[in-house]
Amino acid sequence: MVDYSTAAWIKIVLALVIAFVISFMATPLVKNFAVKVGAIDIPDKKRHIHNHPIPRMGGLAIFTGFLISVLLFANITTQVRGILVGAILIAVVGAIDDVLNLNAWLKFGVQILAAVIAVLSGIIINVVTNPLHITSSQAVTIGILSVPVTILWIVGCTNSVNLIDGLDGLACGVSAIASLTMLVVSMLVSDSNSNVATILAALCGACIGFIPYNLNPAKIFMGDTGALLLGYILATASVIGMFKFYAIVTFILPVLALAVPLSDTLFAFTRRILHGQSPFHADRGHFHHKLLDMGLNQKQAVAVLYAISAILGLAAVLITSEGPARNILAAIAFAIAVCIWWFVFRHNKNIHLHHENQPAAAEETEEKNEEN
Repeated sequence: MVDYSTAAWIKIVLALVIAFVISFMATPLVKNFAVKVGAIDIPDKKRHIHNHPIPRMGGLAIFTGFLISVLLFANITTQVRGILVGAILIAVVGAIDDVLNLNAWLKFGVQILAAVIAVLSGIIINVVTNPLHITSSQAVTIGILSVPVTILWIVGCTNSVNLIDGLDGLACGVSAIASLTMLVVSMLVSDSNSNVATILAALCGACIGFIPYNLNPAKIFMGDTGALLLGYILATASVIGMFKFYAIVTFILPVLALAVPLSDTLFAFTRRILHGQSPFHADRGHFHHKLLDMGLNQKQAVAVLYAISAILGLAAVLITSEGPARNILAAIAFAIAVCIWWFVFRHNKNIHLHHENQPAAAEETEEKNEEN
């Protein structure tokens, strides 16, 4: 790991702690505010898992903790200013949507605008690595494609976190894992990344502060206010924190950190387009829905996706690590993978045994009824 000064370490730790405290303390206040303005998630029987109205807009607490922490501890460069302006735009529109349910295409347009603001602030992907060695160069300059590629990356990540926000604590927890992963990777890559590390620490702390209220059974949802915000910040921070360092396979690192939401989004959009639907058409085909269909409950499904995110995050860190740390991280990742396999296999086996025993139990019930 790159040597950081004591002052940089203090800023990173304080950014995480302060964001956590503010987010944790602000969530009950945001919950009361959401009830007053009518930001309530009323479930339908087709897609929603919860069975009673729950306040949303909890992302305001995450945003408050993140914003205050960044203003206190990060250096407000042009790029950071662009992230904050875009984040404010995303949070405001998300909050309005949590009350009024805005049109999906309108929200999509706002996401593109926020991405353009980031690009104009210097957050842009100019160079990517050349892992396939198509040329002798270690990196490939993408030239005029840099702007559309950056916008596509930011908008894609922004939507990806929103699309997995279907179970209590899922999107917020996965975002916390992703931000922590990118925090560690940015610190491993370069000592000039302390500012990015501070931003990611603030985001991670804000997520952790909200999670106690969002875990099953959730007291409040973060809504589009939080889900879109988290995706946007993770996307923009990854560009200034990793993509510019092309001495390593930088494109793979943020993709690994965000693999769960990104892959779910890719499959969802492909599935909907093939069915002749809008890519924003809501359905019940996400990863978490499939886990529920397997017989897992909410807590179990979320735990599985947390573990998968952690494994992929460890893989990203593993790529940038050297020495004994690589072996330790590889062992941890393998252990988590084995635990996931055992958990899912054992649970499915119990489900099958339960189904097999149901006819016998029914026959016993019928015999008792006949005797009576």
